[in-house]
Amino acid sequence: MSDRPSVLFVCVHNAGRSQMAAAWLAHLAQGRIEVRSAGSTPAGSVNPVAVRAMAEVGVDITAERPKVLTTEAVRDSDVVVTMGCGDACPFFPGKRYEDWKLDDPAGQGIEAVRPIRDEIRARVERLVAELLPG
Repeated sequence: MSDRPSVLFVCVHNAGRSQMAAAWLAHLAQGRIEVRSAGSTPAGSVNPVAVRAMAEVGVDITAERPKVLTTEAVRDSDVVVTMGCGDACPFFPGKRYEDWKLDDPAGQGIEAVRPIRDEIRARVERLVAELLPG
């Protein structure tokens, strides 16, 4: 573990919500928080509409790839944020777990993904304020 707080974002496919959340956290925390994302059943690629929605606000996630959720990723994170993956996420006592209820951007057009992107940003901003007070 490093001296930086670490956050793991988990959704089913690691193709939309968790990728956007991880990108927002990396962008907003500017290296002061370690960021991970994973999926219980990762997709083959990141949702292109999520990529486009993030590009609209100046955050590039074109190089990201869905990753499989591992026990190590959970164990090595201080905060685990789940987004619709249910009980697939391993539980470790002493970890902070949050479950964010968000619409799934899969199969949605850009008009539907923009409000999801913006809601994720607002939640990530609150998380940054909690993890990096002052």
